[in-house]
Amino acid sequence: MLRDNLIMLRNLNGFSQEEIAERIGISRQAYAKWESGKTVPDIEKCSLLAEAYGVTIDSLIKTNKLEGRVVPPAPEGKNIWGSVTLNERGQIVIPKAARDHFGLSEGHRLILMSADGEGFALIPAEWFEKRLALLGQIASEE
Repeated sequence: MLRDNLIMLRNLNGFSQEEIAERIGISRQAYAKWESGKTVPDIEKCSLLAEAYGVTIDSLIKTNKLEGRVVPPAPEGKNIWGSVTLNERGQIVIPKAARDHFGLSEGHRLILMSADGEGFALIPAEWFEKRLALLGQIASEE
C-alpha cells in the first residue's frame, strides 16, 4: 500500500529517490527501503512525505483502487470517486460516496461546465449562481 503510493507519487511529481529523500532529510537508501517495503517511515516522515506530495497522510498510507486498478492518491482536497457509465438516455449516476460527501439528493441542481478537449465538471447550481451574482455586483460598481 504505502510503498505503491510512494513509487507512484514520486514518479508523478518527477522526483528521483535522491531528490525526495533530500527534501525530507533522509538518505536515498532509507527512501529506497520504503519503496521496496523493507521498512516504513515513522509518522513524522509520513507527514513530511504527505506535505511534499500535496496529499493527506491518510491517502498516503491507503491504497485506492478504481475498477480493480491501483490509482495514486488524489491531491489534498481532491477526490477520485470512480467511473460512471453513460446510459442510453445520456444519464449518469453519481457514486453514492460523492453524493454523500457533497450532500446531494434528489432535486439538487448541478451546472455542467466544460473545457474543450479537457472534459467537464459538475458544479452545484447554488455555488455557481452566487459567484455569478458577485460578478454582477463587481461589474455594476465599475
